[in-house]
Amino acid sequence: NSENRFVPKKEFSKGQKIAVIGSGPAGLSCAYYLAVMGHQVTVFEKEKKIGGMLTLGIPAFRLEKDVINAEVAVLKELGVKFVTGAEVGEGKYVSIPELRADGFKGFYIAIGAQGGRKLGVEGEDAKGVVSGIDFLKQVNSGERKALSGKTVVIGGGNVAVDVARTAVRICDADVSMYSLEQMAEMPATEEEVVDAEKEGITFGNGWGPKKILVKNRKVVGIEFKK
Repeated sequence: NSENRFVPKKEFSKGQKIAVIGSGPAGLSCAYYLAVMGHQVTVFEKEKKIGGMLTLGIPAFRLEKDVINAEVAVLKELGVKFVTGAEVGEGKYVSIPELRADGFKGFYIAIGAQGGRKLGVEGEDAKGVVSGIDFLKQVNSGERKALSGKTVVIGGGNVAVDVARTAVRICDADVSMYSLEQMAEMPATEEEVVDAEKEGITFGNGWGPKKILVKNRKVVGIEFKK
């Protein structure tokens, strides 16, 4: 409740109408400082949930959603308004010229860089292949609740570990990670790797993907090269 949260006083009461586009870490930070200064801030978020990659990209076992909700609650108490499911752009929910006509005097664009990377190998467009970022967003949004069959995660960084640790929680079969690096050289932190091993995730080190095996447009396997 509000009694347990620190809500700063506004520096002045008559500010400008400001639009913040995107509710990730940058957007929320901007909204906070503008609100403290006394501006009238509205945050437009194209997703249904507030928080950007804090909410959709980081698994709950790493960052509890209650923490994000508490931060957003402070912003709301400062008078920040949130509009979700609202992509800003020409022909979208609202455009910047339309917002200007509505009296908004400033705009902070914090749309982030949420795209996943492709491998550049044969078969990666098959059904059953998904980028790590897209997979995390699907799980955190509630769009994907289960995985069926063996799951392979390609990569050795912290995002790859997040993907594998998320997958093992909803998968009905084995989850394994394959990376170019040996265990000691993997970009992921040692603590993350240890936690993944404790959760039953197996590692294949020193292997790179050669091609993804496809049958009837659906992934059926993967071929690695040493």
